[in-house]
Amino acid sequence: MVVQILLCQHCGSDRIVRNGRAPNGKQRFLCHTCGRPCRQNPSPRGYSEAEREQILRAYQERSSLRGLQRTFGVAPATVAKWLKNSPKAAAAEHHRGRTAAGQRRPTRA
Repeated sequence: MVVQILLCQHCGSDRIVRNGRAPNGKQRFLCHTCGRPCRQNPSPRGYSEAEREQILRAYQERSSLRGLQRTFGVAPATVAKWLKNSPKAAAAEHHRGRTAAGQRRPTRA
């Protein structure tokens, strides 16, 4: 029998118990020391930095949010959040006359 000792990713404690399964089927664990849940082999973040840059570059080349959704499979709300948090993209949006969510700014009369 093989015994694996798991450590909490947050506090390093070995006081971990099984705590059900995640929606993707992975085993979830709960740390008794810090009370935080964790997984044995967590997946990386949703989009790599290179993918994010490629999608933002396509948006800056006048692609619509809907077009990005069709091309890359990324939700428009995700792109809007990236634009809001990216200072470089926000400067380009200001130059284009659009808000961070992609809507046109009202013009002055």
